[in-house]
Amino acid sequence: MTRHPRRTLTRLLLAPTLVAGAALGLASAPAQAAVWSSCDQWGNTTLDGYTLYNNIWGSGAGSQCVSADSGTRWSVHADHPNTSGIKSYPNSKKVIGKPIDSLSSLKSSYDVKVPSAGDYNSSYDIWDTDHDYEIMLWVNYNGNVGPLGTAQGTVSLGGHTWAVYKGTNGANEVFSFLRTSDSSSGTVDVLPILKWIKNTKGWMGNETIGDVQFGYEISGSAGGLDFTTNSLTVSGG
Repeated sequence: MTRHPRRTLTRLLLAPTLVAGAALGLASAPAQAAVWSSCDQWGNTTLDGYTLYNNIWGSGAGSQCVSADSGTRWSVHADHPNTSGIKSYPNSKKVIGKPIDSLSSLKSSYDVKVPSAGDYNSSYDIWDTDHDYEIMLWVNYNGNVGPLGTAQGTVSLGGHTWAVYKGTNGANEVFSFLRTSDSSSGTVDVLPILKWIKNTKGWMGNETIGDVQFGYEISGSAGGLDFTTNSLTVSGG
């Protein structure tokens, strides 16, 4: 699903229109001894069991390049105008392919470096295989971005405390968990979050978890900003 768009919104906007043929400028990839890099709108590759996507999906986007040393160590240079609406979600994903009740464990660790300027979030994006449900875990965020839906209170799960939002974008349900303080590194125990959604809240059934993605949902990065994933692991299933 190379061209599967990210569909979550900032709270200020209607859904942006995806134009597959959008004209995009080119930018120089971040300088490193990369084994793979791409400035293509839908550039993607598989490394070490992870799939990397450049994924410039939103309207009004500028230029963006991803550069990878591995599937779990990669960086992005993005130059998107500081206008409303998500422009891209460069990410690395691991496919799980098991129902929630069949999972004995699902954890992930992250270590990132993000800019102090710009409008973005660093987030997990977790999908069921039918793309009926989307679970976002924001570990840090900056600038003019916000979750879809209405506030549901706070909860401590998976080693973190989150502000929870529930909404829909018209195509799927969206459950957003925003960490109550920014984090640049840590470990998330994902399975208790999925079970809380399913068992405690009853918001979804025993869905088969497909993709666990981690990346940067970028709305604005005018002048060019760098996002670096120093390390990422997704384990379990």
